[in-house]
This record gives sequence, C-alpha cells and structure tokens, in this order.
Amino acid sequence: MTGSVMLLDGASLWFRSFYALPEKMTAPDGRPVNAVRGFLDTIASLVSTHQPTRLVVCLDLDWRPAFRTDLIPSYKAHRVADSGDGAEEVPDTLTPQVGMILDALHCAGIATSGARGCEADDVIGTLAFHEAVDDVLVVSGDRDLLQVVAEDPVPVRVLYVGRGLAKAELMGPAEVAAKYGVPVERAGVAYAEMSILRGDPSDGLPGVPGIGEKTAAKLLTQFASLDALEAAAYDESTAVPTRARNSIQNSKDYLSAARTVVAVRTDADTIDSTDSDVLPSAPADPAGLDALVTELGIDASVGRLGAALGWNS
Repeated sequence: MTGSVMLLDGASLWFRSFYALPEKMTAPDGRPVNAVRGFLDTIASLVSTHQPTRLVVCLDLDWRPAFRTDLIPSYKAHRVADSGDGAEEVPDTLTPQVGMILDALHCAGIATSGARGCEADDVIGTLAFHEAVDDVLVVSGDRDLLQVVAEDPVPVRVLYVGRGLAKAELMGPAEVAAKYGVPVERAGVAYAEMSILRGDPSDGLPGVPGIGEKTAAKLLTQFASLDALEAAAYDESTAVPTRARNSIQNSKDYLSAARTVVAVRTDADTIDSTDSDVLPSAPADPAGLDALVTELGIDASVGRLGAALGWNS
C-alpha cells in the first residue's frame, strides 16, 4: 500500500467531543472550548494510531438535504431546532466552537470537504467510492456509514466510535456481515437495505412494520437483495412469511423513497475542498495558528496535534 486516506465525519466527532468533555474547559476570555480541544485531540490520537498519509474532515453543508426530506419528510425532523428556521438543534455553546474548529483546521493545513446540498455522509461516500490508490479509513459515530465498507478497488473500512475511541470497532465487509448477519459478498449494500427494512428512529425513518434487524437480515440472506425480497413479496409462490409479505406490500411507497434517503451518495455533484488532503508537514498558517492558541488557550491540544503530525521532528 502507498498509504491511506482517513475520512472524518466532522459533526459526528465534534458533537462527541463536546459531550465527552466538560464545558468548564474555557478560553482565557471564558468561552467554552471543550469541543475544540476534544476534536483536535481526537485527530491527534487517530493520526498517531493509524498513521494515514492523507486526511479529510468531511462537513455537512446541508444536514437535511431536500432530496431526502422531499421523499420522507420525517427524516431527521425531530432534530430541527424550535427556532422555526429549519436549523439543526445544536447546544448554544457548541455552535461557536464549530467556527473555532474550522479556523484551527485551516491554519493547521488539514483539509476539509463538503458538497452542496449534501450531508457529510455523502461526501465520505463519494470520496471513498472514487478512491483508486490508497486504502480508506472512515471514522464516525454513525452506523449508517457501515454501508461504505468494501474490498475493491481499494479496501474501505469504518472505525465506528459510537462508544468512544477507547471502544472503537474497526469494521470491514467481514465484520459487518458477522455482526449483522448480512451476506459478506455485499455487506455494505446489504447493511443499507437492512436499515431500510428495520427503520431508524434516530433518523426519523419508520421502517417496515414488524420487521426488525434480525428478521431483515434473515430475509435479505434468504432472498439475496431488497429488490428480490420485494418482488418475492408479490409472488404468492415464494416463502416470504405472511406477516412480512403484507407489511412489505403495504410499505411500497416507503420502500421506494427509502432507497434514496438511506443510501449514502457516491456521486455528490460538487465537492468543495480546502487545502491538499496530504497530512501537513508544518502548519499552513503558523502565525494564525499561534494567534488561535493564544486566543483560545488550546496550546496543549495543538501541541499534541503537531506531535502526531511530526511538526517538531
């Protein structure tokens, strides 16, 4: 291998940093910087442990894209803030820290990338799908991204950090198949299809009534794909259980819409990237980074990041 590209689910990781560390971590002027410190420390730890040669922090430029909510209006609807402007409900003390994080990444020379009208998942899916040289490691606390695991043309793995870095799970096709009971030869796609069938309350997806995770995995293994399962549900000669058959038939509109809503895009139209994705051998803006360190009091975290990137070697 010539190296590896690490794709970070930005919002997933800075939300986790925010909740993992106390807000009493503040800048000299009293502003909370717990998410900033936690996020930079997370990158430092990931780089030290996994030694990527390239890294991109992927961003949500639209966290509830119209192409998803037009099909299933309940998609992430419970996360909309009470302000009525359609914005995501984010803790008041986290919102300003996102800007601080992006400033620190820019000064450090760490690439960020987003796609207009798309979520970070779609950016990750597109970058992973089109990578043809280096192996890919996706880091997220979102299980939806397990659908991007692959072996060809390059290995794509997901480091699932939903329970924290210390309990992170490295998942490839074999691990996804073993854990969720889906066919290994199409583990990523099958995981997405299982998610469609079982639904996901955290994303506002109702699923097919009466079909949970285990039943979904069993049916997908038996019929090979969601398309084949749905076709079988309309064929009385097939062995689809009566309850599942009726539920699938009654969920025809949902199943049609959910294929687009659940699937991570691999064709995001415009990827807006900043900086090279090669790990920086020195800060891109040393003066700017020094100013942020002084302003925010994040010298220890920036020091750990620099050490991981070899800035002082």
